Order: sequence, then structure tokens, then C-alpha cells
Amino acid sequence: MVWRVARRDLLATVRDRRTLTSTILVPLLIIPLLTMGMPLLMGGLLGQQASARQKVGVVGALPASLTQALTRDEPQARGQSARSGVELVPVGDPMKAVQSGQVDAVVVAASPPPTRAGNGQGELRVYAKLGNYKTQAGAFGKIQDTVDAYNHALTLSRLKSLGLGENVLTPLRLTPVDASLPQEQKSGQLAFLIPMLMLQFILSGAMATALDGTAGEKERGTLESLLVSPVRRSEVVAGKLLATTLTALITAGFSLLGFLLAGLASAGLSHGAGGAAAQALGGQLTLTPTTFLALLLMVLSAALLISGLLIALSIYARSYKEAQTYVTPLSLLIVFPAVALQFADFLKLSDAVYLTPLFGSMIGILDTVKGSITVGHTLSAVAGNLLGALLCGWLALKSFGREEVIFRN
Repeated sequence: MVWRVARRDLLATVRDRRTLTSTILVPLLIIPLLTMGMPLLMGGLLGQQASARQKVGVVGALPASLTQALTRDEPQARGQSARSGVELVPVGDPMKAVQSGQVDAVVVAASPPPTRAGNGQGELRVYAKLGNYKTQAGAFGKIQDTVDAYNHALTLSRLKSLGLGENVLTPLRLTPVDASLPQEQKSGQLAFLIPMLMLQFILSGAMATALDGTAGEKERGTLESLLVSPVRRSEVVAGKLLATTLTALITAGFSLLGFLLAGLASAGLSHGAGGAAAQALGGQLTLTPTTFLALLLMVLSAALLISGLLIALSIYARSYKEAQTYVTPLSLLIVFPAVALQFADFLKLSDAVYLTPLFGSMIGILDTVKGSITVGHTLSAVAGNLLGALLCGWLALKSFGREEVIFRN
């Protein structure tokens, strides 16, 4: 009987094409676009600025070697795109020239630039729209890099004249060694995106079935006919909870598939370029059988909890529209903790945190993506979600037994 009730609600969900789109196509397409599309787009825009030749105004005289370095084109190096120089043009008022768009930046020689290290210190003022990403990646970035290289070259030349080598500038060399787990090194920004996006898709997948099976049926007048049939109230609640959880799990499954596809594509695009490319593409998701099982258990329990919470809330609503206003704030319960996960490294989390319903599974999913999940933490996160689901199911059952709630329309 429980399966009959669940089958009834699932058929109602399947008939809605918009629900199928949000359940299957959206997570399968949106996740790769978010995890790969944005980094690739930013990389393409930055590459365009590097290869474009921007106009830079000049006020005063610059050393010939610095002028040549600013206008010189740099060939493509390994792991980097080719970089074009800038076009230097004389201007009068540097502020007006930048604000009017005549040039992207203006270099003003406030004092004569030295041509030899040790002959005093000059000053170059750079007028640019410093809050503009295009300027930072283009004209201003090129000027800054060129001046740094110019200073370095003058310093090396002076050291050679004194019979010293470059290492005299750095008596102590610092060599960082990443001691993170291999999976944590690969995960990148995916580690923080996966808990939020996966639970958001679970919520969106469960919402359609839960709202339609409670407030929607109440609005259509079909809930009364179901309750007067020879079916126990507990079976009705269990059937609707099963249907909602299955819909949520389908969405979660396709969202996980989207992450895996994005990870495979990221690995293919970064093949031969090292881990830096994978980090630039948002990270790479790889799962072992053990971590996949842990992720599956936490997602299953989270889907059950969210489904129970949706049913317990939406049964109070008079209509489908009113139910939406009740459950919409639930997304904040996912977004706010997920944002806080970015600062998880600063927090000293105890084992008891994993018992917190929903939030414990977020931390558990984060640990799974990083490859640091333990059996104890997995079981704690699952137990916390199951306890919360039992409480929500009990509240829903109590509501289905109250006539003033069922016939509230």
C-alpha cells in the first residue's frame, strides 16, 4: 500500500515536464557549466587581454630599455599564452585621458627613472581604473610586470658588476611542499561547491513532489478521497515520503553525474599541464568505492530529511502557492551553512558537529570530496539526518491525523 501511494505521487510528478527538466537536465547541464564554464570563460577573457595591444599614455621621458620592454611582444611560453606589448602614445592630462577612454592607462615619470641600480630611486605613477578587471588583466598588469622585470634586470646587472650572483638577494630560500591528501589537492573549489549544489538540487527535486502531494492535492480536493480510502494514515505519509525521497535522489544522482563529468572533462583538458590547470578549471572530483559509498549514504539520509521536512511544512498550507512560501526559506538553511564551509579550515570542529542534521552531512560531503572522510563521521552524519527525518515524519503523521489541518483550504 505504501508503494501504491508513492507510485501515485510519482506519476503525478512525471507528467509535469518542467519537473523532469529541473530534476534531470538542469543538474546535468548547470553543474558542468558552473564548475568549468566560468573558469574557462574567465581564462579566455584574461587570455584576450594578454594578447591584445592596449594603448598606454606617457607623460615625461622613459628609459629606452623600459620603453622597449613595454612595447615588446612576448612569445608563448609553456603553460602560458603569448603576451603582446602595449602601444605608447603621448598625452597631456593623464586623468582625463583615462576617464575619457582615450587610453587604458597612463605612465607618468614623476622623477627621472634610474638606468642603473644604486643611482637613487625614481617614481612612476600609473593612472588607471584600478577597480576594473579588464584594466588589471590588461594595461595595468602589463606595466606592473614590466617594471618588476626592469627592476630585477637592473639589480642583477649591478650585482654582476660587483662580482655577486643573484642568490645574494635571497640567502634563505623557501620551498613550500603541499602535505594535503592527493584528492584534496585535486578538488579545488569543487570541495565547497558540491555540498551546496548537491543539497540545493535535492531540495528542488523533492519540492515538486512534496508540494504537489500535499498542498496540491488539498487544493484539487483529491487528498480527502485518499484519506477516506482503506489506507492507514501512516501508510499515506510513508508513501508520500518515499515518492518525494525518490525524486530527490534522482536529482542528486544526476547532479553527482554532472560533477563526475565535469571532473573527467577537467582532467582531460588539464592533461599534460599539471594540477594547476585542474585548479583553474575549478577542481577535479574523483571517488573511490569507499568514498562513493560514504557520499551515497549521506546524500540518501539528507534526501530523506529534506523530504520529511517539506511534507511536514507543506501539509499546513491551504494551496500550492502558499506552500511555496513556506518551503522557500529552506534554501537559506543550505546556502548559509554552505558558505560557512569556506571557513571550515579556521574552525575547530568537534565530532559532535557531524550529528547535526543536514549541516553534519554538508561537512561530511566536504570531507568526502577532499578524501578525508572517516567511517565514524559518516555514520554520525547519517544518524543525525535519520533522527531529523524521523522527527519530521512524526510531525507529518500528526498533521495528517488532524482534520483542521487536512481540511484547511
